[in-house]
This record gives sequence, structure tokens and C-alpha cells, in this order.
Amino acid sequence: MRLTLLVFDEVFDTGMTVLLDTFATANELAAAQGFDAPPFEVTLVGPRKRIRTALGLSVSVEPLSAVRRPDWVIVPALNAKQSERLAQTLQRPDIRNALPQLQTWHAAGIHVAAACIGTFVLAESGILNGAEATTTWSLAPFFRQRYPTVKLDDSRMIVESGRIVTAGAAMGHLDLALWLVRHATPELAALVARFMLIDKRSSQAHYIIPDYLAHADPLISKFERWARDNLSNGFSLTDAAKALAVHSRTLQRRTEAVLGKSPLEFFQDLRIERARQLVSEGCDLETIASEVGYADSATLRTLLRRKLGHGVRELRAEML
Repeated sequence: MRLTLLVFDEVFDTGMTVLLDTFATANELAAAQGFDAPPFEVTLVGPRKRIRTALGLSVSVEPLSAVRRPDWVIVPALNAKQSERLAQTLQRPDIRNALPQLQTWHAAGIHVAAACIGTFVLAESGILNGAEATTTWSLAPFFRQRYPTVKLDDSRMIVESGRIVTAGAAMGHLDLALWLVRHATPELAALVARFMLIDKRSSQAHYIIPDYLAHADPLISKFERWARDNLSNGFSLTDAAKALAVHSRTLQRRTEAVLGKSPLEFFQDLRIERARQLVSEGCDLETIASEVGYADSATLRTLLRRKLGHGVRELRAEML
């Protein structure tokens, strides 16, 4: 499988190297297993002959014009973790000049993938329009505002949509690399996962920090503060809108536009975050249920299992 990594100045070092290390490990293990040839041929390409990573390392790359037809083009993350800086970075000439090549590759039937902030480069090229995708959860509100035609689900770690695959935040590069190895040979992927201690993570939901996302919008930030003050009272959209001096439909639309979820779903996220905190402090389940607005612990158990995939016992074990 021929893999082309499209890299730019200030590429996120870990993202680029974890891809390279995973494919190199897969090739080494394949040789030990008696494969006739390495399953992965990896080439670094870019708009310049050399790029400088975010940590200042100088890396030589092949020019875009010299690339043999790859099976996959992969875009690692850029090191721009704040929306304002990312917006500026995406306007750089080296990135803008590479977008037509991404469009050409995709139009030619070549598979395209990206992880973390690299997904923004795909979206800038337009090839994600109308497609399903994920991205780094921390910039999901900015992604939704900038690319409203993309069907974003930032709770998922890996999203496959036709010939495009996107992966989630930072170490999502590792999940993407293993997905690609598995796509080539599942047996080898299982071996790589064991050697590199890669756990299967189908969701980013456990890692999302709700109040971080809320700060992306003034109204949502106010709603987040109201919700935290009213966790023990339960949720009422009417009461929330009245407290914020907006119409309930305005709050509903704004929450869905910024967070990709309803006000109630965001309130539930805050309940879970608070419940996890109280579990870590050793509180009993009835006390936790009361703190997050439930009359009985059974309802809380149901919420935790639906949102986290496990109950309080497993949650306590995680925190030991």
C-alpha cells in the first residue's frame, strides 16, 4: 500500500511521527511474520523541499509534482490549537497552494485521510462538503461554524465516509494509523496494537471537556454557567432561556449550531462530568443522583451506561 503523508511547516510532530512509527513497526513485524514485501511504502510530500516541524526539526520531503499515484493521502495535524491562530494558518500560501492537489487526488479516486487539525485542511479543500467527518473535539465549534455543510460527529474517534477517513484529537493519529493497517491486514493490525500497546478507542466522548467547548460562544458560555448552577434542580429549556433573556428557540438553535447537540444533551454532559467528579471523591450513588438532579440512583445508572458504556462500579475502578 502506497501512503503519501502531506506535511506542511509547523506540522504537529507527534502526529507525523506516530503515523511514521506505526507504519514502520507494521513493516518490521510483517517481515518477522514472513511477508514477501513490506506492506507499506510511505512518502513524505509537501509544497517545499524541506519543512520545519512545530518543534523546529527540519525534514526533507518530496515535491507534490513528483509523487507516484498513492493509494492513500494522509494529512497530519497542524500545530495551531486555537481557532484564531488556525484561521490564520489555513490562509498560508503553502496550504492554499496544496488544496487543488488534494481535490485532484480525490477526484482521481485516491483515498484521503486526516487526523485532528489536519481535518481542517481537507475541509478547506471542499472535499468534505456533504460528507460525514470527525475532528479534534476542542475545535469542533469552530469547525461547525466554518464548514456548515460537513456532517460533523466529534464524539467519534474514526469516521469513514466514502473514500475519506477522518480521526479525532491529537493521538487520534494513532487510531488512524492502526485503522489503515487493519484496512490492509487485520491480523497484522492486531499484532501492531499489542506491540505498541494501542487500546481500541471508538469514541472521543470520554475526553471532551464541556465547559471548554462552551467558551466558544458568549451565549453558550452563559448557558453553561446557568446549567452548572442548576444541576440539582433538573433541566428546563424555558427556565434556562428566561434566565438568559433569550427565546427558547434561540437557545436551542445556538446550542445545536455551536455544540452540535441540544441544550438538554449538553446539560446531560455536565451531569455526567459532575457525577464522575463525585464518584472520584467517594460519594455514594444516592448523593450523586441528588447532586445532578435525579430523584433516584436508577435513572443516573441508566444515564451513565448510555453515555459512557459502563456503570458506577466500572467508573470507580477506572479512577483507582
